[in-house]
Amino acid sequence: MTLTRGAGLSLGVAVLWFSLLVLLPLAAIVARAAEGGWSNYWSVVRDGQTWAAVSLTVTQAAIVTALNIVVGTIIAWVLVRDRFWGRSLLDLVIDVPFALPTIVAGLVLLSLYGPKSPLGVHWAFTEKAVFLAFAFVTLPFIVRTVQPVLEELDVDAEEAAASLGASRTTILRRIVLPSLVPAIAAGAALSFARAISEYGSLVLLSGNKPYQTEVASVRMLTFIENGSTASAATVASLMLLVALVVIVLLDVFAGRGQRRVARRG
Repeated sequence: MTLTRGAGLSLGVAVLWFSLLVLLPLAAIVARAAEGGWSNYWSVVRDGQTWAAVSLTVTQAAIVTALNIVVGTIIAWVLVRDRFWGRSLLDLVIDVPFALPTIVAGLVLLSLYGPKSPLGVHWAFTEKAVFLAFAFVTLPFIVRTVQPVLEELDVDAEEAAASLGASRTTILRRIVLPSLVPAIAAGAALSFARAISEYGSLVLLSGNKPYQTEVASVRMLTFIENGSTASAATVASLMLLVALVVIVLLDVFAGRGQRRVARRG
């Protein structure tokens, strides 16, 4: 296939822009992390405080992503399939975590779940605070990836299945959900990647206690403040690897879902 002059120019500009914004910075991080050799790399990774921060970040991000898959899909379904008073307002509020500065989100969450909580819940400076911060900033991703797919989904197949006696559960499990798998997987990948990189909302909320509530982003900042940029790059490259593995696994899962839908179609 031969590209036209305009298509070739557009492709070149896109690749150049992508390289400047993504590929070169990522390559620089990996190169910086490898400066001290494998021995230094593994010594940073195996450090107790670093490993605790990485484990907490990945674990809480995975839990929040799993929760978002369920809750986000339900919210998207309600927004698309149901009609009720306040629907437009709910649709607008979903985007608040996108627009709200993360440090402001941390202050809001601290006011609600901190020492003077009006709800009587004191979750600040605990692992639950990390969960809350991740859940707040990642909620819209699943909703906004699933919602347009639901809007375009043909309801004729659902009505035909219902007319043949299929239950609502069967229709949901065998017709609706397989069509939503690629969108859910894409939203889950965005949610997980966003969670493991969160920093702003945790500054006030988690307390950044080593071995307890310190996350990977804060651990990287600590290394930088101590003048060890290579160690910070090591943690950054490790989180990059984790994100890539999760994205690839979700992409494979989404591909299987698409093939299943195609066979049924």
